[in-house]
Amino acid sequence: MSEQIVIVGFGPVAARLVDELLPAVRGGHVRLTVVGAEAEAAYNRVLVADLGVGRTTADALALADAADLAAQGVDVRLGLRARRVDRARQQVLLSDGATVHYDRLVVATGSRPVIPNLTGINPDPSSPVLPAGVTALRDLRDAAVLREAVDGGKRVVVLGGGVLGLETALAAAEEGATVTVVHNGPHPLGRSIDRGGGAVLAAGLRRCGVRVAGNARSTGVEHNAPDGGFSALLLDDGSAIDGDLLVISCGVRPRTELAEGCGLSTGTGILVDHRLRAHHEPHIFAIGDCAEVRCPDPGCAECRNSKGPSGLVGPGWRQAEWLAEYLTLLAEGSAAGAELLPALPAEQPGVVVLKARGMTMAVAGDNSADPWDEEALTAGAAAGRPRLQVAQWADPEHGRYVKMTTRGGVLEGLVAVGVPRTAAELVGLFERGAELPADRSLLLRLDGPDQLPGASADPAGTVCRCAGVSGAAITAAVADGCSTVTDVSKATRAGTGCGGCHEDIKGLIERHFQAVAAA
Repeated sequence: MSEQIVIVGFGPVAARLVDELLPAVRGGHVRLTVVGAEAEAAYNRVLVADLGVGRTTADALALADAADLAAQGVDVRLGLRARRVDRARQQVLLSDGATVHYDRLVVATGSRPVIPNLTGINPDPSSPVLPAGVTALRDLRDAAVLREAVDGGKRVVVLGGGVLGLETALAAAEEGATVTVVHNGPHPLGRSIDRGGGAVLAAGLRRCGVRVAGNARSTGVEHNAPDGGFSALLLDDGSAIDGDLLVISCGVRPRTELAEGCGLSTGTGILVDHRLRAHHEPHIFAIGDCAEVRCPDPGCAECRNSKGPSGLVGPGWRQAEWLAEYLTLLAEGSAAGAELLPALPAEQPGVVVLKARGMTMAVAGDNSADPWDEEALTAGAAAGRPRLQVAQWADPEHGRYVKMTTRGGVLEGLVAVGVPRTAAELVGLFERGAELPADRSLLLRLDGPDQLPGASADPAGTVCRCAGVSGAAITAAVADGCSTVTDVSKATRAGTGCGGCHEDIKGLIERHFQAVAAA
Protein backbone atom coordinates (compact mmCIF):
# COMPACT_ATOMS: atom_id res chain seq x y z
CA MET A 1 0.00 0.00 0.00
CA SER A 2 1.55 3.33 -1.07
CA GLU A 3 1.68 6.35 1.20
CA GLN A 4 0.03 9.66 0.35
CA ILE A 5 2.48 12.52 0.86
CA VAL A 6 1.21 16.08 0.54
CA ILE A 7 3.59 19.02 0.21
CA VAL A 8 2.14 22.47 0.89
CA GLY A 9 4.26 25.11 -0.82
CA PHE A 10 6.14 24.90 -4.09
CA GLY A 11 9.26 27.01 -3.77
CA PRO A 12 12.90 25.99 -4.30
CA VAL A 13 13.04 23.78 -1.19
CA ALA A 14 9.79 21.97 -2.00
CA ALA A 15 11.01 21.49 -5.57
CA ARG A 16 14.12 19.72 -4.30
CA LEU A 17 11.99 17.47 -2.07
CA VAL A 18 9.74 16.59 -5.01
CA ASP A 19 12.77 15.81 -7.15
CA GLU A 20 14.24 13.53 -4.48
CA LEU A 21 10.90 11.71 -3.97
CA LEU A 22 10.35 10.97 -7.67
CA PRO A 23 12.05 7.55 -7.55
CA ALA A 24 9.62 6.48 -4.81
CA VAL A 25 6.70 7.83 -6.88
CA ARG A 26 7.84 5.92 -9.97
CA GLY A 27 8.34 2.82 -7.83
CA GLY A 28 4.76 2.96 -6.58
CA HIS A 29 5.65 3.51 -2.93
CA VAL A 30 4.49 7.14 -2.78
CA ARG A 31 1.51 9.05 -4.11
CA LEU A 32 2.58 12.69 -4.15
CA THR A 33 0.48 15.88 -4.18
CA VAL A 34 2.06 19.34 -4.34
CA VAL A 35 0.07 22.49 -3.60
CA GLY A 36 1.51 25.82 -4.80
CA ALA A 37 -0.01 29.24 -4.20
CA GLU A 38 1.48 30.74 -7.36
CA ALA A 39 0.31 29.96 -10.87
CA GLU A 40 3.87 28.97 -11.81
CA ALA A 41 5.77 25.89 -10.73
CA ALA A 42 8.83 26.35 -8.51
CA TYR A 43 11.46 28.84 -9.60
CA ASN A 44 14.60 30.32 -8.03
CA ARG A 45 13.23 33.19 -5.99
CA VAL A 46 16.74 34.27 -4.95
CA LEU A 47 17.44 35.44 -8.50
CA VAL A 48 14.22 37.42 -9.00
CA ALA A 49 16.23 40.66 -8.85
CA ASP A 50 18.45 39.41 -11.69
CA LEU A 51 15.31 38.78 -13.72
CA GLY A 52 14.10 42.28 -12.85
CA VAL A 53 17.20 43.92 -14.32
CA GLY A 54 17.24 41.74 -17.42
CA ARG A 55 20.23 39.55 -16.56
CA THR A 56 18.37 36.26 -16.75
CA THR A 57 15.11 34.82 -18.02
CA ALA A 58 12.11 33.23 -16.35
CA ASP A 59 12.97 29.95 -18.09
CA ALA A 60 16.46 30.03 -16.56
CA LEU A 61 14.93 30.50 -13.09
CA ALA A 62 12.59 27.50 -13.43
CA LEU A 63 13.28 24.65 -11.02
CA ALA A 64 10.36 22.38 -11.94
CA ASP A 65 8.06 21.63 -14.84
CA ALA A 66 4.45 20.97 -13.80
CA ALA A 67 3.58 19.04 -16.97
CA ASP A 68 6.64 16.82 -16.65
CA LEU A 69 5.88 16.10 -12.99
CA ALA A 70 2.27 15.25 -13.85
CA ALA A 71 3.51 12.86 -16.52
CA GLN A 72 5.55 11.11 -13.84
CA GLY A 73 2.51 10.69 -11.59
CA VAL A 74 2.73 13.76 -9.34
CA ASP A 75 -0.54 15.56 -8.59
CA VAL A 76 0.45 19.23 -9.02
CA ARG A 77 -2.10 21.84 -7.94
CA LEU A 78 -1.04 25.41 -8.72
CA GLY A 79 -2.74 28.69 -7.85
CA LEU A 80 -4.20 27.23 -4.66
CA ARG A 81 -3.63 27.86 -0.97
CA ALA A 82 -3.97 25.50 1.96
CA ARG A 83 -6.61 27.07 4.18
CA ARG A 84 -6.60 24.63 7.05
CA VAL A 85 -5.15 21.34 8.25
CA ASP A 86 -7.50 18.87 9.95
CA ARG A 87 -5.05 16.81 11.99
CA ALA A 88 -7.72 14.42 13.32
CA ARG A 89 -8.84 13.42 9.80
CA GLN A 90 -5.38 13.98 8.26
CA GLN A 91 -6.77 16.27 5.61
CA VAL A 92 -5.77 19.59 4.05
CA LEU A 93 -8.57 21.97 3.02
CA LEU A 94 -7.66 23.96 -0.10
CA SER A 95 -8.82 27.38 -1.23
CA ASP A 96 -10.96 25.85 -4.01
CA GLY A 97 -12.95 23.87 -1.43
CA ALA A 98 -11.28 20.54 -2.16
CA THR A 99 -9.76 18.37 0.56
CA VAL A 100 -6.64 16.25 0.20
CA HIS A 101 -5.90 13.31 2.50
CA TYR A 102 -2.36 12.77 3.72
CA ASP A 103 -0.41 10.04 5.45
CA ARG A 104 2.52 12.46 5.73
CA LEU A 105 2.22 16.22 5.36
CA VAL A 106 5.22 18.45 4.62
CA VAL A 107 4.81 22.17 5.21
CA ALA A 108 7.17 24.13 2.96
CA THR A 109 5.39 27.49 2.94
CA GLY A 110 8.61 29.51 3.11
CA SER A 111 8.58 33.10 4.31
CA ARG A 112 6.93 36.42 3.54
CA PRO A 113 8.62 39.80 3.23
CA VAL A 114 8.63 42.05 6.27
CA ILE A 115 6.65 45.18 5.43
CA PRO A 116 7.47 48.08 7.78
CA ASN A 117 4.64 50.04 9.34
CA LEU A 118 4.67 53.10 7.10
CA THR A 119 1.97 55.67 6.53
CA GLY A 120 0.44 54.95 3.15
CA ILE A 121 0.83 51.17 3.37
CA ASN A 122 -1.64 48.76 4.93
CA PRO A 123 0.29 47.44 7.96
CA ASP A 124 -1.51 44.07 8.10
CA PRO A 125 1.50 41.68 8.27
CA SER A 126 -0.39 38.75 6.74
CA SER A 127 -1.74 40.58 3.69
CA PRO A 128 -0.18 44.04 3.29
CA VAL A 129 -1.61 46.15 0.50
CA LEU A 130 1.24 47.72 -1.43
CA PRO A 131 0.30 50.78 -3.48
CA ALA A 132 1.31 51.16 -7.10
CA GLY A 133 5.03 51.72 -7.45
CA VAL A 134 5.90 49.74 -4.29
CA THR A 135 7.17 46.17 -4.43
CA ALA A 136 8.80 43.65 -2.11
CA LEU A 137 10.45 41.89 -5.08
CA ARG A 138 9.40 38.34 -4.23
CA ASP A 139 7.82 36.91 -7.38
CA LEU A 140 7.84 37.07 -11.16
CA ARG A 141 5.28 39.89 -11.28
CA ASP A 142 7.47 41.98 -8.97
CA ALA A 143 10.40 41.34 -11.31
CA ALA A 144 8.36 42.71 -14.22
CA VAL A 145 7.70 45.90 -12.24
CA LEU A 146 11.42 46.37 -11.56
CA ARG A 147 12.26 45.60 -15.18
CA GLU A 148 9.97 48.38 -16.39
CA ALA A 149 11.61 50.88 -14.03
CA VAL A 150 15.15 49.86 -14.97
CA ASP A 151 14.43 49.86 -18.70
CA GLY A 152 12.99 53.35 -18.34
CA GLY A 153 16.03 54.64 -16.44
CA LYS A 154 13.76 55.63 -13.56
CA ARG A 155 14.54 56.44 -9.95
CA VAL A 156 14.57 53.38 -7.70
CA VAL A 157 14.58 53.65 -3.91
CA VAL A 158 15.63 50.50 -2.04
CA LEU A 159 14.51 50.41 1.60
CA GLY A 160 16.78 48.09 3.58
CA GLY A 161 20.51 47.49 3.77
CA GLY A 162 20.55 43.69 3.61
CA VAL A 163 22.26 41.56 0.98
CA LEU A 164 19.28 41.19 -1.37
CA GLY A 165 18.56 44.91 -1.22
CA LEU A 166 22.18 45.79 -1.97
CA GLU A 167 22.40 43.31 -4.83
CA THR A 168 19.21 44.73 -6.31
CA ALA A 169 20.52 48.28 -5.96
CA LEU A 170 23.87 47.49 -7.56
CA ALA A 171 22.32 45.61 -10.48
CA ALA A 172 19.68 48.28 -11.13
CA ALA A 173 22.29 51.06 -11.02
CA GLU A 174 24.54 49.25 -13.46
CA GLU A 175 21.63 48.79 -15.86
CA GLY A 176 20.85 52.50 -15.92
CA ALA A 177 18.48 53.28 -13.06
CA THR A 178 19.11 56.05 -10.53
CA VAL A 179 19.26 54.16 -7.23
CA THR A 180 19.21 55.19 -3.57
CA VAL A 181 19.60 52.73 -0.69
CA VAL A 182 17.96 53.82 2.56
CA HIS A 183 18.87 51.99 5.75
CA ASN A 184 18.67 52.49 9.49
CA GLY A 185 22.13 52.39 11.04
CA PRO A 186 25.61 53.76 10.42
CA HIS A 187 26.31 51.41 7.49
CA PRO A 188 24.62 48.70 5.39
CA LEU A 189 24.50 45.13 6.69
CA GLY A 190 24.64 46.52 10.22
CA ARG A 191 23.74 43.18 11.84
CA SER A 192 26.42 41.21 10.00
CA ILE A 193 29.43 43.38 9.35
CA ASP A 194 31.83 45.37 11.55
CA ARG A 195 32.25 49.14 11.39
CA GLY A 196 35.39 49.14 9.21
CA GLY A 197 33.98 46.70 6.70
CA GLY A 198 30.66 48.55 6.67
CA ALA A 199 32.38 51.86 5.89
CA VAL A 200 34.33 50.33 2.99
CA LEU A 201 31.16 48.63 1.74
CA ALA A 202 29.21 51.91 1.78
CA ALA A 203 32.02 53.68 -0.09
CA GLY A 204 32.06 50.87 -2.65
CA LEU A 205 28.32 51.24 -3.22
CA ARG A 206 28.80 54.94 -3.95
CA ARG A 207 31.61 54.17 -6.38
CA CYS A 208 29.24 51.85 -8.21
CA GLY A 209 26.72 54.66 -8.62
CA VAL A 210 24.41 53.82 -5.71
CA ARG A 211 23.43 56.65 -3.40
CA VAL A 212 23.40 55.65 0.27
CA ALA A 213 21.23 57.26 2.95
CA GLY A 214 22.30 55.89 6.34
CA ASN A 215 20.88 56.43 9.84
CA ALA A 216 17.54 57.07 8.16
CA ARG A 217 14.22 56.14 9.76
CA SER A 218 11.36 55.88 7.31
CA THR A 219 7.90 57.01 8.38
CA GLY A 220 5.71 56.82 5.28
CA VAL A 221 5.30 56.88 1.52
CA GLU A 222 3.82 59.51 -0.72
CA HIS A 223 1.98 58.53 -3.88
CA ASN A 224 1.62 61.69 -5.88
CA ALA A 225 2.74 60.27 -9.21
CA PRO A 226 0.40 60.96 -12.16
CA ASP A 227 -0.92 57.39 -11.96
CA GLY A 228 -1.36 57.65 -8.19
CA GLY A 229 1.72 55.55 -7.58
CA PHE A 230 4.75 55.98 -5.33
CA SER A 231 6.53 59.32 -5.52
CA ALA A 232 8.64 59.65 -2.35
CA LEU A 233 9.83 57.90 0.82
CA LEU A 234 9.31 60.09 3.90
CA LEU A 235 11.88 60.17 6.71
CA ASP A 236 11.48 61.10 10.37
CA ASP A 237 13.62 64.23 10.04
CA GLY A 238 11.04 65.73 7.71
CA SER A 239 13.00 65.06 4.51
CA ALA A 240 11.88 62.93 1.57
CA ILE A 241 13.66 60.79 -1.01
CA ASP A 242 11.95 61.10 -4.37
CA GLY A 243 11.59 58.09 -6.63
CA ASP A 244 9.44 56.24 -9.14
CA LEU A 245 9.68 52.79 -7.57
CA LEU A 246 10.15 51.71 -3.95
CA VAL A 247 11.68 48.26 -3.40
CA ILE A 248 11.12 47.08 0.17
CA SER A 249 13.91 44.75 1.28
CA CYS A 250 13.58 44.62 5.06
CA GLY A 251 14.00 40.89 5.60
CA VAL A 252 11.55 38.01 5.74
CA ARG A 253 9.38 36.30 8.33
CA PRO A 254 8.52 32.56 8.32
CA ARG A 255 4.98 31.67 7.25
CA THR A 256 3.62 29.81 10.25
CA GLU A 257 -0.12 30.58 10.09
CA LEU A 258 -1.07 27.16 8.68
CA ALA A 259 0.74 25.42 11.55
CA GLU A 260 -0.65 27.80 14.15
CA GLY A 261 -4.16 27.25 12.80
CA CYS A 262 -4.00 23.51 13.52
CA GLY A 263 -2.33 23.83 16.92
CA LEU A 264 1.28 23.02 16.10
CA SER A 265 4.05 24.55 18.20
CA THR A 266 5.79 27.56 16.72
CA GLY A 267 8.63 29.85 17.69
CA THR A 268 10.23 32.01 15.06
CA GLY A 269 9.20 29.23 12.67
CA ILE A 270 7.34 25.92 12.92
CA LEU A 271 9.14 23.96 15.62
CA VAL A 272 10.50 20.62 14.41
CA ASP A 273 12.86 18.05 15.89
CA HIS A 274 16.10 16.76 14.39
CA ARG A 275 14.06 14.55 12.04
CA LEU A 276 12.08 17.60 10.87
CA ARG A 277 8.90 16.33 12.56
CA ALA A 278 6.55 18.86 14.11
CA HIS A 279 6.53 18.64 17.90
CA HIS A 280 4.25 15.83 19.12
CA GLU A 281 2.91 15.21 15.59
CA PRO A 282 4.58 12.30 13.75
CA HIS A 283 2.59 12.81 10.54
CA ILE A 284 3.58 16.43 9.87
CA PHE A 285 7.00 17.79 8.86
CA ALA A 286 8.33 21.24 7.98
CA ILE A 287 11.34 22.29 5.91
CA GLY A 288 12.94 25.44 4.58
CA ASP A 289 12.33 29.01 5.65
CA CYS A 290 9.21 28.14 7.68
CA ALA A 291 10.94 25.46 9.79
CA GLU A 292 12.84 26.02 13.02
CA VAL A 293 14.89 23.02 14.15
CA ARG A 294 14.54 23.03 17.93
CA CYS A 295 13.63 19.73 19.53
CA PRO A 296 11.29 19.38 22.55
CA ASP A 297 14.15 18.26 24.80
CA PRO A 298 15.13 21.32 26.91
CA GLY A 299 18.48 19.72 27.67
CA CYS A 300 19.56 19.41 24.04
CA ALA A 301 22.85 21.31 23.77
CA GLU A 302 22.54 21.54 19.99
CA CYS A 303 19.20 23.35 20.27
CA ARG A 304 20.13 25.59 23.19
CA ASN A 305 21.42 28.34 20.94
CA SER A 306 18.95 27.82 18.09
CA LYS A 307 18.45 31.04 16.15
CA GLY A 308 15.54 30.04 13.95
CA PRO A 309 15.45 29.52 10.18
CA SER A 310 18.54 30.73 8.34
CA GLY A 311 16.64 32.18 5.40
CA LEU A 312 19.19 30.60 3.02
CA VAL A 313 18.33 28.14 0.27
CA GLY A 314 21.29 25.79 0.92
CA PRO A 315 20.17 24.57 4.36
CA GLY A 316 16.64 24.07 3.02
CA TRP A 317 17.93 21.91 0.18
CA ARG A 318 19.89 19.76 2.61
CA GLN A 319 16.73 19.34 4.71
CA ALA A 320 14.78 18.32 1.61
CA GLU A 321 17.36 15.70 0.62
CA TRP A 322 17.45 14.22 4.11
CA LEU A 323 13.67 14.20 4.50
CA ALA A 324 13.16 12.53 1.12
CA GLU A 325 15.31 9.60 2.24
CA TYR A 326 13.46 9.41 5.56
CA LEU A 327 9.98 9.52 3.97
CA THR A 328 10.98 6.99 1.33
CA LEU A 329 12.05 4.50 3.98
CA LEU A 330 8.74 4.98 5.80
CA ALA A 331 6.79 4.55 2.56
CA GLU A 332 8.68 1.34 1.79
CA GLY A 333 7.58 -0.04 5.15
CA SER A 334 10.99 0.26 6.75
CA ALA A 335 10.07 2.23 9.86
CA ALA A 336 13.03 0.69 11.70
CA GLY A 337 15.36 1.72 8.91
CA ALA A 338 13.97 5.25 8.97
CA GLU A 339 14.62 5.56 12.69
CA LEU A 340 18.16 4.25 12.22
CA LEU A 341 18.84 6.92 9.63
CA PRO A 342 21.32 9.39 11.19
CA ALA A 343 19.59 12.58 12.23
CA LEU A 344 19.92 15.65 10.08
CA PRO A 345 23.36 17.17 10.77
CA ALA A 346 23.34 20.55 12.50
CA GLU A 347 23.65 23.40 10.03
CA GLN A 348 26.95 25.23 10.19
CA PRO A 349 27.02 29.02 10.74
CA GLY A 350 25.93 30.81 7.60
CA VAL A 351 28.17 32.82 5.32
CA VAL A 352 26.80 36.08 3.92
CA VAL A 353 28.04 36.67 0.38
CA LEU A 354 27.34 39.76 -1.73
CA LYS A 355 27.40 38.92 -5.43
CA ALA A 356 27.57 41.92 -7.73
CA ARG A 357 29.62 43.08 -10.69
CA GLY A 358 32.37 45.36 -9.49
CA MET A 359 31.95 44.50 -5.80
CA THR A 360 32.45 41.38 -3.72
CA MET A 361 31.97 40.75 -0.02
CA ALA A 362 31.92 37.79 2.34
CA VAL A 363 31.01 37.92 6.03
CA ALA A 364 30.80 35.05 8.51
CA GLY A 365 30.77 34.36 12.23
CA ASP A 366 31.41 36.90 14.96
CA ASN A 367 33.52 39.72 13.59
CA SER A 368 32.60 42.40 16.13
CA ALA A 369 35.77 42.32 18.25
CA ASP A 370 38.07 45.31 17.97
CA PRO A 371 41.81 44.50 17.69
CA TRP A 372 42.57 47.02 20.48
CA ASP A 373 39.81 45.93 22.89
CA GLU A 374 41.82 44.00 25.47
CA GLU A 375 38.76 43.05 27.50
CA ALA A 376 37.03 41.46 24.50
CA LEU A 377 40.18 39.69 23.37
CA THR A 378 40.74 38.03 26.75
CA ALA A 379 37.08 37.15 27.39
CA GLY A 380 36.76 33.44 28.04
CA ALA A 381 40.29 33.09 29.35
CA ALA A 382 38.93 32.14 32.79
CA ALA A 383 37.24 29.14 31.17
CA GLY A 384 40.50 28.06 29.63
CA ARG A 385 39.73 29.28 26.13
CA PRO A 386 42.60 30.68 24.02
CA ARG A 387 42.90 34.40 23.61
CA LEU A 388 40.95 35.96 20.73
CA GLN A 389 43.16 37.40 18.02
CA VAL A 390 42.16 39.95 15.39
CA ALA A 391 44.06 40.70 12.18
CA GLN A 392 42.78 43.69 10.24
CA TRP A 393 43.81 45.30 6.94
CA ALA A 394 42.17 48.20 5.15
CA ASP A 395 42.69 49.94 1.81
CA PRO A 396 39.61 52.22 1.61
CA GLU A 397 40.86 54.10 -1.45
CA HIS A 398 40.63 50.91 -3.52
CA GLY A 399 37.60 49.48 -1.70
CA ARG A 400 39.41 46.62 0.02
CA TYR A 401 39.11 45.45 3.60
CA VAL A 402 39.89 42.22 5.47
CA LYS A 403 39.31 41.24 9.07
CA MET A 404 40.09 37.82 10.55
CA THR A 405 38.99 36.92 14.06
CA THR A 406 40.65 33.74 15.32
CA ARG A 407 40.92 31.71 18.50
CA GLY A 408 43.68 29.17 18.70
CA GLY A 409 44.46 29.88 15.06
CA VAL A 410 40.96 28.86 13.92
CA LEU A 411 38.65 31.40 12.28
CA GLU A 412 35.65 32.46 14.36
CA GLY A 413 34.68 35.39 12.16
CA LEU A 414 35.68 37.14 8.97
CA VAL A 415 34.96 40.17 6.81
CA ALA A 416 36.36 40.44 3.29
CA VAL A 417 35.37 43.29 0.97
CA GLY A 418 36.81 43.75 -2.52
CA VAL A 419 39.19 40.76 -2.30
CA PRO A 420 37.38 37.83 -3.97
CA ARG A 421 40.18 35.25 -3.84
CA THR A 422 41.08 36.02 -0.24
CA ALA A 423 37.37 35.85 0.62
CA ALA A 424 37.00 32.45 -1.04
CA GLU A 425 39.98 31.05 0.85
CA LEU A 426 38.79 32.46 4.17
CA VAL A 427 35.27 31.11 3.68
CA GLY A 428 36.73 27.67 2.95
CA LEU A 429 38.88 27.78 6.08
CA PHE A 430 35.91 28.98 8.14
CA GLU A 431 33.62 26.19 6.93
CA ARG A 432 36.27 23.51 7.49
CA GLY A 433 37.31 24.86 10.89
CA ALA A 434 40.90 24.84 9.63
CA GLU A 435 43.77 26.86 11.02
CA LEU A 436 45.01 30.00 9.30
CA PRO A 437 48.67 30.35 8.33
CA ALA A 438 50.75 31.95 11.05
CA ASP A 439 51.50 34.83 8.67
CA ARG A 440 48.03 36.16 7.88
CA SER A 441 49.41 38.45 5.17
CA LEU A 442 49.93 35.40 2.93
CA LEU A 443 46.17 35.32 2.38
CA LEU A 444 46.13 38.90 1.09
CA ARG A 445 48.51 37.94 -1.72
CA LEU A 446 45.81 35.76 -3.27
CA ASP A 447 44.37 38.93 -4.81
CA GLY A 448 47.69 40.04 -6.24
CA PRO A 449 48.00 40.94 -9.93
CA ASP A 450 49.84 37.71 -10.70
CA GLN A 451 46.81 35.54 -9.91
CA LEU A 452 44.85 34.06 -12.82
CA PRO A 453 41.09 34.66 -13.26
CA GLY A 454 39.09 31.97 -11.53
CA ALA A 455 41.89 31.24 -9.08
CA SER A 456 39.45 31.66 -6.22
CA ALA A 457 37.68 28.45 -7.18
CA ASP A 458 39.44 25.64 -5.35
CA PRO A 459 39.02 22.32 -7.20
CA ALA A 460 39.48 20.48 -3.91
CA GLY A 461 36.90 22.51 -1.98
CA THR A 462 33.20 23.35 -2.13
CA VAL A 463 32.43 25.85 -4.90
CA CYS A 464 28.63 25.96 -4.68
CA ARG A 465 27.71 26.15 -0.99
CA CYS A 466 23.96 26.22 -1.71
CA ALA A 467 23.95 22.83 -3.44
CA GLY A 468 27.10 21.48 -1.76
CA VAL A 469 28.94 20.87 -5.06
CA SER A 470 32.72 20.58 -5.04
CA GLY A 471 35.17 21.96 -7.54
CA ALA A 472 36.11 18.38 -8.38
CA ALA A 473 32.52 17.55 -9.37
CA ILE A 474 32.33 20.67 -11.54
CA THR A 475 35.66 19.89 -13.19
CA ALA A 476 34.46 16.33 -13.89
CA ALA A 477 31.29 17.68 -15.49
CA VAL A 478 33.35 20.00 -17.68
CA ALA A 479 35.57 17.09 -18.70
CA ASP A 480 32.40 15.18 -19.64
CA GLY A 481 31.39 17.92 -22.09
CA CYS A 482 29.82 20.77 -20.10
CA SER A 483 31.14 24.02 -21.55
CA THR A 484 28.86 26.67 -19.98
CA VAL A 485 27.59 27.53 -16.52
CA THR A 486 24.11 26.41 -17.62
CA ASP A 487 25.47 23.03 -18.71
CA VAL A 488 27.28 22.59 -15.39
CA SER A 489 24.15 23.60 -13.44
CA LYS A 490 22.04 21.00 -15.24
CA ALA A 491 24.62 18.29 -14.64
CA THR A 492 25.56 19.04 -11.03
CA ARG A 493 23.01 21.59 -9.63
CA ALA A 494 25.93 23.96 -8.96
CA GLY A 495 24.91 27.58 -9.46
CA THR A 496 21.17 26.95 -9.07
CA GLY A 497 20.95 28.67 -5.67
CA CYS A 498 22.08 32.22 -4.96
CA GLY A 499 24.21 32.39 -8.10
CA GLY A 500 27.22 33.68 -6.22
CA CYS A 501 29.44 30.90 -7.57
CA HIS A 502 28.83 31.57 -11.28
CA GLU A 503 32.16 33.34 -11.72
CA ASP A 504 33.98 30.51 -9.96
CA ILE A 505 32.29 27.97 -12.23
CA LYS A 506 33.35 30.03 -15.26
CA GLY A 507 36.90 30.07 -13.88
CA LEU A 508 36.99 26.28 -13.57
CA ILE A 509 35.64 25.90 -17.11
CA GLU A 510 38.31 28.27 -18.43
CA ARG A 511 41.01 26.51 -16.42
CA HIS A 512 40.00 23.15 -17.91
CA PHE A 513 40.12 24.37 -21.51
CA GLN A 514 43.40 26.21 -20.90
CA ALA A 515 44.89 22.94 -19.64
CA VAL A 516 43.53 21.07 -22.68
CA ALA A 517 44.98 23.67 -25.04
CA ALA A 518 48.38 23.52 -23.32
CA ALA A 519 48.53 19.72 -23.43
